[in-house]
Amino acid sequence: MQEKTKNSLIHFDVNNFVSGQSVDCVIFGFENGELKILALKWKVPGEFWALPGGFVFKDEDLDKAAIRVLKERTGIDIPFLEQFKTFGKVDRRDNDILVKNLKSIEVNKKMVDWFGNRFISTGYLSLVDIRKCSLTADLSSEAIEWFNLEDLPDLIYDHKEMVKTALKYVQNQINYLPIGLNLLPEKFTMKELQMLYESILGRKLDRGNFQRKMLKLEIFIRHEKQLEGGAHKAPYLYSFDKEKYQELLDKAIGFVS
Repeated sequence: MQEKTKNSLIHFDVNNFVSGQSVDCVIFGFENGELKILALKWKVPGEFWALPGGFVFKDEDLDKAAIRVLKERTGIDIPFLEQFKTFGKVDRRDNDILVKNLKSIEVNKKMVDWFGNRFISTGYLSLVDIRKCSLTADLSSEAIEWFNLEDLPDLIYDHKEMVKTALKYVQNQINYLPIGLNLLPEKFTMKELQMLYESILGRKLDRGNFQRKMLKLEIFIRHEKQLEGGAHKAPYLYSFDKEKYQELLDKAIGFVS
């Protein structure tokens, strides 16, 4: 495993990338009533967890760099991507720890010096259906895992701040983002939809009011009840009418308030 790390870094030519510019991705998923974040564990000595991130080729658009980096580092083809903030504090990275770890895996001095420069990072967020994600960590990562939002490991640099900022962005834009369409399975119950919005907003919603407001939007296709446990007891399953859903997003008609 150590040899793979060395090889992946040996073939990393810093001359191909824009100096001082990086991208980092906050990937939201939803499972078992919990909002989740995707993180990678670096393949270096110690416990270093980070958001999926990387660098920008000199001949590459920034948005395309974020899409490429996410695919290379996690294996995910994203259905949704949005830039939410640029992070540029002078002290946002602990370069001493970074340089020490790079030296421990015997990369060349030129690469150590390049990684030790100041980097400004552009943050992107994505909303994905965990059930459709086949995760594949890249050669520089030891592990890749989904974590509950409240149980994140210690993240490097300012990545914890990135997560908080991305969540606040989603909360503020909740009526303009494809929240349910991207985070829920194809068929879901109204209870699951309510739990999703509650996990994002961080507060409870009145069940009756929520369901009445949602059904009034007329963006759902209702399916027959499942037979397990008796049809009269099983909740209805719903899926989104994607065309009507998109119309509401385009018109900025609120889902919740």
